[in-house]
Amino acid sequence: MEQKNMTRRGFMGAAAGVAAFTVVPRHAVAGSGSAAPSEKINIAGVGVGGQGGHDIGQFTDQNIVALCDVDWRHAAGCFRRYPNAKQYKDFREMLDKEDKNIDGVVVGTPDHMHAIVSMAAIKRGKHVYCEKPLTHTVREAKMLADAAREAKVATQMGNQGQASEETRLQSEMIWDGAIGQVREVHVWTDRPLNGINKWYWPQGVDRPKGEDPVPETLDWNLLIGPAPMRPYVRSVYHPFVWRGWWDFGTGALGDIGCHAMDPVFRALKLGHPVSVEGACTLVNNETYPVASRVTYEFPARGDLAPVTLHWYDGGMKPPRPPELEDGRGWGTNGLLYIGDKGKMLGSRLIPEVRQKEYGKPPQKIERSPGHYVEWVVACKGGKPAGSNFPDHAGLLAQVVLMGNITLRPALKDKMLSTKLFWDADKFEFTNMPEANPYLTKEYREGWAI
Repeated sequence: MEQKNMTRRGFMGAAAGVAAFTVVPRHAVAGSGSAAPSEKINIAGVGVGGQGGHDIGQFTDQNIVALCDVDWRHAAGCFRRYPNAKQYKDFREMLDKEDKNIDGVVVGTPDHMHAIVSMAAIKRGKHVYCEKPLTHTVREAKMLADAAREAKVATQMGNQGQASEETRLQSEMIWDGAIGQVREVHVWTDRPLNGINKWYWPQGVDRPKGEDPVPETLDWNLLIGPAPMRPYVRSVYHPFVWRGWWDFGTGALGDIGCHAMDPVFRALKLGHPVSVEGACTLVNNETYPVASRVTYEFPARGDLAPVTLHWYDGGMKPPRPPELEDGRGWGTNGLLYIGDKGKMLGSRLIPEVRQKEYGKPPQKIERSPGHYVEWVVACKGGKPAGSNFPDHAGLLAQVVLMGNITLRPALKDKMLSTKLFWDADKFEFTNMPEANPYLTKEYREGWAI
C-alpha cells in the first residue's frame, strides 16, 4: 500500500477491463463445466446498485444477462446500462428462471447476504465473484470455501489489490530478505471515519426510534434477508450505511481487512492464528465501535518466524517509526512491516535512502492480467483466480472476521483480561466457549444457507 490514503478505487488500480473474445459454441468444451476460452460467459449480478454495479461494469465484454437488486431506484443506473438484461428483486427467482442462461454470478449485496447468495449459486454449479469480506461470519467463509472446492467452480473475492504490482513487490522484497525475518506487522485504516468528524458510515450509535414508510421501489423484507426484522428508517441502514450495523455489515475491519491484510498473508505465508484479542471504544449490540485495535498471533511456518499482526481502525495508528524522515507523511491507511534487518512501509523500505540503495527484488511471481480478468479466465477453465475461495479468500476472510468477535459487547469484559485461543482443527476457541456462537449466527426463518 502506498503511504497515502487508501481508497477502494486505489485498490482497483491494477484491475483491467475484460478482453473481448470471439464466440464459439459452448459445446466446444462439453462436459468440462467451463466455457471455451474464446467464448463469452453469461453473467448475472445480485446487488448492483453500488459496488456490485461497478463490478458488473468490469465485465461488459461478456454477456450481462440478468440483474437483481432489492431497490430498483438505487439500481436504476445499472439497469439502464444493460437494457437487455432481465431484472429481478429476488435472487432466488432470478436463479430459478435464468438457471440455464447463467454461467457466473457477481455478488455485490450487503455483507450479511454474501454467503447466502454465493452458496445458492455454487449449489447450481455457477461460478461466483463475491465482494469482500466474502461473508458475514467466520463459519460462512469456511462453508463457501469448502463448497466451491467440492463444486469445482471458479471463484474470486473482490479484494482488487491482490492483483496489483505492489502486492507482488511486497512478497518479493520480503522473500529476498530485504528486511530480514518479519516478526511484527501493523495495518491501519481511518474507516469508518473520513477525516475529522466525517463518516464513511456511522458506528458507535444506537438503533434509532420511529419508522418511515418503505419506498415503493424497495423490498425491505428482501433487504433484511437473514437478519432479525426491524423497522425501516430512511438513510439509516440503506444504501451503504448498513456496513456499521452488526446485523448487516462487518464494520471497518470487514470493509478494509481483506484488502489491507491480503499482501501480508501472501508475503508471510500466513495460515490460521493461534490467538486473537481486541480492544475498542464503547460498543453496543447495534453497531461496531468507532475505533478498535485487534492483535493476531501467528505461529512459525517452516523457516519463517512467528508473527504478531496489529490491526487499527477509526483513525488509530501505531507509533511513528523513527526511521521515517521528518515531515514525511505516512497516511491514514497503511501497512508497516518490521523485520530483524529493517522496516518496510507498504512496498518501500524506510528511510528512503535504504530503498534507493536496495532497488528492486528479483521477480519471482507471475504478474496478473487484472483482477477481474483472472475470474473470467478461471471461468473458462484457465488458471484459478488469485483470490479464489478455496485456496485463499476463504481463509483470509475467516481470520479477518475473527477479529470482530473480540469486539462483541457480551465478551468485552472478559476480553480485558484474556485473549481468544484458536484451534483451527476443532474450529473453535478453546479458552472461552461463549465466544464460539459468534463464529456463526442465527438466521431468520427461510434464510438459512
